[in-house]
Amino acid sequence: MTSVIPMESNPETMNMYLKRLGVSEKWHMVDVVSLDEDALNWVPRPVLALLLLFPLSKTYEDLRSEQEKNLLKKGHQAPKDVFHLKQVLSNVCGPIALVHSVANNTNHIELEDGLLKNYLKNAKGLDAAAKGALLENSVAMLEAYKDIAMNESREDATSSHDISNHFVTFIHKDGSLYELDGRKSFPINHGSTNADSFLEDAAKICRSFIAREPGNIGFNIMALVPVQ
Repeated sequence: MTSVIPMESNPETMNMYLKRLGVSEKWHMVDVVSLDEDALNWVPRPVLALLLLFPLSKTYEDLRSEQEKNLLKKGHQAPKDVFHLKQVLSNVCGPIALVHSVANNTNHIELEDGLLKNYLKNAKGLDAAAKGALLENSVAMLEAYKDIAMNESREDATSSHDISNHFVTFIHKDGSLYELDGRKSFPINHGSTNADSFLEDAAKICRSFIAREPGNIGFNIMALVPVQ
């Protein structure tokens, strides 16, 4: 299996990849420097998606396993109007998080003819696992990402690609706040939200991630917002 360098957690790299995918330059990723209310007020609106980078841990794996069991026991069905794909390759959670961000906001974001528009067209009607397999086989999308990652990463990044951090995406869809995680089989519904309160509501969920890992500083948050 082809080795893939993890995506760096910075807006510049992500915006380069979004551009290669064909995302309108009217939208871009920005850092969310703090989850404090005052800091959130400085984030441009509307916020279409929030990306959280967090450390993989036993706490996360145990919670993920428990969520899966509970959802399967209840016969949970993934919402049809939420685009969610399963991660197949290692170290592609960054690109997946960006695809989740854009694919669930195509009513706001104009896509040029190209990589992502083609992928979404081909993914229509597929389940999460099949969407993940399709991404794995979308050579052009992965090559575009690897090209950027290789140019942006430090020299020592190519020697070891150990997975220690993971990206998830939060979006609002039809009045609900969803967590989209390529390592999970289903979108996680975190309750009601709207365009005005989405950032604050998603920030609360991010705080719960941080609270589960006391003393760990391996967190970073970015938002998909309009260019000002």
